[in-house]
Amino acid sequence: MNGKLPRLELIWADGGYAGKLIDWVKQVCGWAVEIVKRSDDAEGFEVLPKRWIVERTFGWFGWYRRLSKDYEELTDNSQAMILVCMIHRMVRHLKPADLAYGWEN
Repeated sequence: MNGKLPRLELIWADGGYAGKLIDWVKQVCGWAVEIVKRSDDAEGFEVLPKRWIVERTFGWFGWYRRLSKDYEELTDNSQAMILVCMIHRMVRHLKPADLAYGWEN
């Protein structure tokens, strides 16, 4: 399986994925799984390392109508829409002033 994603080495996962999954992923896929958890003495809200990146990205998906709900019947269509969304985000990040209000120059 590592042949399909040769650059993938580390996966960050929520505490709910701890246990046998970590060993299975290491044996079958050759990837390391690092569990990101809150500290035991934390009170209230705490930003967890790397997890905010995933949550922020899911938030961006909500800005796109086709990704705000699970409208797609096929997973290939969902994957394509996620790629389109991320391409749009990257293009706006590279040249935000020109693309802020459409395609004007």
